[in-house]
Amino acid sequence: MAKDERDEEREERITMEIVVDAYDPEELAMGWYYYLQDTMQFPFTATCISKRRSSPIKEGATVKVVGMAPEDECE
Repeated sequence: MAKDERDEEREERITMEIVVDAYDPEELAMGWYYYLQDTMQFPFTATCISKRRSSPIKEGATVKVVGMAPEDECE
């Protein structure tokens, strides 16, 4: 997959809205968690791009996403 050019407006939004008060990796993760929880519209269709040991979903599989995992699973 090709890497997109840096979008300064996007980077500013990330800094000022998503991770503005984050001081460690856990706070960064939770900033993203709450941002995505507030902005994503469920349900939607997604394609698995990488296999994980903790997931039965195979790479390339299409799934229906119905919500966010609990906070403690996303840290």
